[in-house]
Amino acid sequence: MPLASLRDAPGRLIDAGGVRLYLHAVGSGGPVVVLDAALGATSLSWLLVQDAVARFARTCSYDRAGLGWSARGPLPRTAGRIAEELRVLLENAGEAPPYLLVGHSFGGLVMRVFAGRWPELTAGLVLVDPAQPEDWVRPAPKEQMAIDQGVRLCRRGYVAARLGIARLVATLVGMGALTPAWRLVRLVSRGAVTRRDGLWAPMLKLPAGTRGPLRRFWSQAKFYEALGSQIENISTSAAETLATAAGGYGDLPLVTISSTDPGDYRIRQQDALARLSTRGRHVVASNSGHWIPLDQPDLVVDVIRKMEIEIRDQGAGIRGQKQNKR
Repeated sequence: MPLASLRDAPGRLIDAGGVRLYLHAVGSGGPVVVLDAALGATSLSWLLVQDAVARFARTCSYDRAGLGWSARGPLPRTAGRIAEELRVLLENAGEAPPYLLVGHSFGGLVMRVFAGRWPELTAGLVLVDPAQPEDWVRPAPKEQMAIDQGVRLCRRGYVAARLGIARLVATLVGMGALTPAWRLVRLVSRGAVTRRDGLWAPMLKLPAGTRGPLRRFWSQAKFYEALGSQIENISTSAAETLATAAGGYGDLPLVTISSTDPGDYRIRQQDALARLSTRGRHVVASNSGHWIPLDQPDLVVDVIRKMEIEIRDQGAGIRGQKQNKR
């Protein structure tokens, strides 16, 4: 059934310290699996993963402030601020720690900050083709150009949303009038956005019933405000991530997943990330681009399932040791 409004959405809005965030929680059993999405994505990007994980564990997806069904939040939107809002959201929602944290792309920065700041709340860490903070803390000219372009596009999108142009594009797409919709997008973006851009990937890969909400999300000014702020402050987010991981993650269960054929540079980065934990490992997807939760959701589910079993077995072992000492 199409999701027409928040009333139809499966989750609820919860206060997260002055900002109301959308949380969708299903399943039972611990540790609670918490999912954070890519840069401009929402909880809907986890749909294929969350439904499967809920069969064996409690799992929560959410929308960062300004995105999806969540209300706009205070600026700037950095990984540190977002991680704090997530911590309060989970606490106020009554989702008991420890958490198995799963972050895709930009969400990987948020989850690494969370794990670094609150190790006592963290049971495990799964990073799905995560953003690498080393690439963004002091951006090279190519990366800085991408940041500048992203900020400009979001500013234009914000104006287009305020003027109703973004809503018109969404309506055209909903009617199947793709050619005029794309012409309008290219006009507003001055040719900078194409059909291949990553922002559109969830709409193309998710079930048709999700496309109504996605079109509506992308026609709102709050979306462009939040996304633009995340892009503009990516260097701050990268620095926050590196600061919280300076001492590594000890023996925290950690898996980082790469897209298919990532290249030597990316493999070295991912291997180094896995070595931040004595129990870290690096997995390469067999048939996936950057959107692994949509291209190969079974791989993500399998990694989460194995880590969930590892965490539970470790907990049982610790309890057994304590009982033997009595």
